[in-house]
Amino acid sequence: MNWIILIIAGLFEVGFTTCLKLSNNFSNVKWSTAFFVCIILSFLLLNKATQTLPMGTAYAVWTGIGAVGTVIIGIFYFNEPATFWRIFFICTLIGSIAGLKFFASH
Repeated sequence: MNWIILIIAGLFEVGFTTCLKLSNNFSNVKWSTAFFVCIILSFLLLNKATQTLPMGTAYAVWTGIGAVGTVIIGIFYFNEPATFWRIFFICTLIGSIAGLKFFASH
């Protein structure tokens, strides 16, 4: 169950980074509010997940989900470049996240 909580925490990390960009330097109240809601939920869920999962593994997976998700959002919604090397290294990051999950000992 805590792996699901951790994945949701990672998705909220994608949410707060996306909202940060859309907040226009915190001048847009709607997106700024969404940013704060997402960041609070993300950290609360990360905290919950680390109660039973190894802290280092949980943190690495959380940031990895956030990084991968944020790059994907950037490519599809903010027209950021999708170069070969960007995609290659995102795939290696996904492989690393999966490896941490697969080999996590607790």
